[in-house]
Amino acid sequence: MTERPSETEPRAPLRIDGAELRLVRLPLLVPFTIATGTLHEKVFPLLTLYSAGLQGHAEGVMDPLPDYLEETVAGAMDLTRTVLLPQIMGKSFDNPQALHRLLAPWRGNAMTKAMVEMAFWDLWAKSLSLPLQTLLGGSGDAVDVGVSLGIMPIDQTLDRVEKHVGEGYKRIKLKIKPGHDLEVLRAVRARFPNVHLTADANSAYTLADSPLLARLDEFDLDYIEQPLAWNDIHDHAVLQKRLSTPVCLDESLRSPEDARKALQSDAARVINIKVGRSGGYINSLRIHDLAEVFSVPVWCGGMLESGIGRAHNIHLSTLSNFRKPGDTSSASRYFQRDIIEQKLEAKDGRMPVPPGTGIGVSLDRAFLDQVTMGLESFRP
Repeated sequence: MTERPSETEPRAPLRIDGAELRLVRLPLLVPFTIATGTLHEKVFPLLTLYSAGLQGHAEGVMDPLPDYLEETVAGAMDLTRTVLLPQIMGKSFDNPQALHRLLAPWRGNAMTKAMVEMAFWDLWAKSLSLPLQTLLGGSGDAVDVGVSLGIMPIDQTLDRVEKHVGEGYKRIKLKIKPGHDLEVLRAVRARFPNVHLTADANSAYTLADSPLLARLDEFDLDYIEQPLAWNDIHDHAVLQKRLSTPVCLDESLRSPEDARKALQSDAARVINIKVGRSGGYINSLRIHDLAEVFSVPVWCGGMLESGIGRAHNIHLSTLSNFRKPGDTSSASRYFQRDIIEQKLEAKDGRMPVPPGTGIGVSLDRAFLDQVTMGLESFRP
């Protein structure tokens, strides 16, 4: 189990002096298609917390519409401005755990609460002049990363895989859905017999599709990600008994309790940890440690984040049980220009950890203003 600083160690309390909540729109270079639809742009809330001249940043990973989970951008913005920020504004917190306990009683809305908690983690790390990975219990100056490829014609998929294999990425993930599964996987495996290959179904199948899913065993996948319902654990355990390919859960794991149930029932032999989906770093660390106890590897999933969310993911991925490559590939694969000043670019399948305090990146405010659709400021 990863060792990390105890919440009982003395910390200088941080008073939340103010906040800034933006709605940001970043066009994608290439449309990204999965089983539930196609994204042409990334629209997300961006939160900045202020304390004693310091700034902590985080972004929300919910979608405009409830097609990944039930949270939406509009709902997150409203809950943040009317409930969560008024609850913390002008108050002092000894550590992120104190903030987490304050937000925990609100039911659901994991991604919204995570955005507030993550911004505080960045702020707290900066107040201690430490990189975030140190406070989380991670180490190292780079992490292994792979790429996630959306649904596209097979010939285009093969071209993209060849490009990214040549760039040294450590894993290729293909989005699949009924009618776009066996043929694309067969074609990629035939062309690239040694590549680490995975498939992500985004809940597109049911247990009745078990015979088809069992045929994926022939492609030597590292795992198949979230093949069944977004809110199911039980049927995934049933499916795992019918497959030799490990099942990886994503959407189904919303809390440490969900992770425990999945691990105990053998519904997840691999776990995708997303800080937003899990409700913040406190929960993500608990899921990481639970999986480590069960000797189940984890990896960090992506939600097409900007550089702020991408930097958070990189720091989390430095923990010991992140034993499979994550989704945090180069930002230039998605955006013409990012909202941060630094370049988050992988080399030979390794993403450097941004140096410096906190998450290690700073906002490019001139460009951010150009892509901001709405801006609200808050003071005690």
